[in-house]
Amino acid sequence: MASTRMSRWGADLYTGRKSYPIVQRRRWWYTLSGVIIVVSALLLIFKGITPSIDFRGGSEFIISGVSSTEQQPAIDAVHSVKPDEQVRVSVVGVASSSPSLRVQTSKLSSDQTTQAADALSKAYDGANVSSQFIGPSWGADVTNKAVRGLLVFLVLVSLVMTIYFRNWRMAVAALVALVHDMIITVGMYAGVGWEVSPATVIGFLTILGYSIYDTVVVFDKVRENNARLLDQKRYTHAELSNLALNQTLVRSINTSVVALLPVSGILFIGAFLLGAGTLRDIALALFIGIIAGTFSSIFIATPVEVSLRNREPAVAKHTRTVLDARAAAVEAGDLGEDGTVEVRVGAAVPGQHLGIAAQPKRRKGGRGAGRAS
Repeated sequence: MASTRMSRWGADLYTGRKSYPIVQRRRWWYTLSGVIIVVSALLLIFKGITPSIDFRGGSEFIISGVSSTEQQPAIDAVHSVKPDEQVRVSVVGVASSSPSLRVQTSKLSSDQTTQAADALSKAYDGANVSSQFIGPSWGADVTNKAVRGLLVFLVLVSLVMTIYFRNWRMAVAALVALVHDMIITVGMYAGVGWEVSPATVIGFLTILGYSIYDTVVVFDKVRENNARLLDQKRYTHAELSNLALNQTLVRSINTSVVALLPVSGILFIGAFLLGAGTLRDIALALFIGIIAGTFSSIFIATPVEVSLRNREPAVAKHTRTVLDARAAAVEAGDLGEDGTVEVRVGAAVPGQHLGIAAQPKRRKGGRGAGRAS
């Protein structure tokens, strides 16, 4: 029964029998996104992001084959050597029969490293402890490459979308959505307070691909609906674009749910319940980014494209023509008093596919049932 209602809901959205005024209320979505972006920016400014040992450098200890993954003994062992040290402990190989613990600190001296290794071994019943120093140069190299990769990605996205859609406004709208997603994801990640590791950077870059994919699918439908916009006088560009959003709404929701299920499993089960700290960085970035990307592809990208297209003289003139004709129809009593119009899949332009309206009618009962009337 639930699947039947969902299928009917999706069919009604596609045909236009049911429609949500997403584009028409774009100023409301702009305001909501603006508030979220301001909050994210404030979190970045005042709380900031905390780089992991891979970026700032420091000492790392691996405690192999521990019988218990309790983290407090490791923290106490390091504090016995350096009381004011900020210690990060995570579980490595949580699915194996003999998991290990990874202990990260700032740079320790040779004597402090030896003392900390001995204290960690005693804390875990003589377990084997290995240590190494990680320099910050590797993290700086990763950061530079990530920034270059991001810039190249944005340039390629702009070029490809401009060429594919033959409309630079769609490329601009897609970039606005990408920047929206990055600011929110990084800001909310900073708000949680977790360290930014190379896995986090990978997660940030991954959500860009997810966001642009979802946006391109919606834009493809927007382009299809508006292919012969100026040849018809029934619907405005905003109305046909809103129809495209409703037609792809179920697909966007389904894609997001399918993507969030494994990410949620990694984040909440793997990181929180099992204590696999090596997974939580990328999982949190993906979790926030997928939600932000889904929101932007529906409520930001297409409304921004409509706002830009409405500035074109031809589109603005066409919109005035449609609205004036509709106002005249209201005065003649052909439309409701509010002047609303349902946008459905049909023959807006002569020669277009008529959809359900083109199917033959069926007679009720009798031997003629099933024959075309």
